[in-house]
Amino acid sequence: MDSLALFCTASLLAGGVYWFVFLLGAAERKGKRAVHLSGGSISADKVRDNYKQYWSFFRRPKEIETADKVPAFVDTFYNLVTDIYEWGWGQSFHFSPAVDGKSHRDATRVHEEMAADLLGIRAGDRVLDAGCGVGGPMRAIAKHSGANVVGITINEYQVSRARLHNRKAGLETQCEVVCGNFLDMPFAENSFDGAYSIEATCHAPKLEEVYSEIFRVLKPGSMYVSYEWVTTELYREDDAEHVEVIQGIERGDALPGLRSYSEIAEIARKVGFEVVKEKDLAKPPAGPWWARLKMGRIAYWRNHILVTVLAWLGIAPKGVVDVHEMLFKTADYLSRGGETGIFTPMYMILCRKPES
Repeated sequence: MDSLALFCTASLLAGGVYWFVFLLGAAERKGKRAVHLSGGSISADKVRDNYKQYWSFFRRPKEIETADKVPAFVDTFYNLVTDIYEWGWGQSFHFSPAVDGKSHRDATRVHEEMAADLLGIRAGDRVLDAGCGVGGPMRAIAKHSGANVVGITINEYQVSRARLHNRKAGLETQCEVVCGNFLDMPFAENSFDGAYSIEATCHAPKLEEVYSEIFRVLKPGSMYVSYEWVTTELYREDDAEHVEVIQGIERGDALPGLRSYSEIAEIARKVGFEVVKEKDLAKPPAGPWWARLKMGRIAYWRNHILVTVLAWLGIAPKGVVDVHEMLFKTADYLSRGGETGIFTPMYMILCRKPES
């Protein structure tokens, strides 16, 4: 009887561990598993060192305000966070308004498809995704519109992940991914029928530099839409809590500095765009985009225990624990930014490149 009880207990524990590690927590069932968490292109023994290097950028803030320093800064960040993002969030590294009656995944898809609809792109069009990550939006937009999407990301590891997902989705001939800097893109002038960026250009030290490049590669008469991370009209520079929240978002998301919503259209016009429309997509009646962060607190502690155990066992790099903790703290700052209304990750601007 004792042997039977011991066997049953061991079986339950083994089943629980399997469920906890392999079945629970993955936001994308076809994405990353906890046991495969890594530091991207960084070797496992260098993850913690690179995490420290990432934070060292903030001790020299002027360096992350210059274009020549940004690639290393952002590349390091995405090596550290890409696997955790995929595992805990999904293949689309952005927020979306909550939609009644829809899952987070469906709300995300609707948010992405809206970008395609705003551009008016059609089957066969060549469209640029500036800052494509692992390609979640790219695949949704390609399926929705029939367009051929070319994505660019600074991070080589994200390129490999995006290509893998494209093949699995059967979209490898419709979706192309290039490793490069969106401040200096390897594309010819007037070569795209449309372009979009979803919560990506916030990594540019100067928005006019990336907007100028997008303007250059667009065909005359073509549209560009961007969802921008910005401070809103409610943000006050003389409010210590406001400053703390915004700085917390910047440090936890590899941002050289958040811009004000009031600057975006002015910058777009400065580089030659006609501004067709601008709107904060987070405003009511949109549901709170930060609700998913608030609901994920229990999942965070579950995942953090799991990551800690995997690191202790030597399955995951030790530095992954530090990165996971950083992202949880950043999630709190993002939630506070959303709740107070001083920050939005979806200030939409729709632009047109003039015909002549």
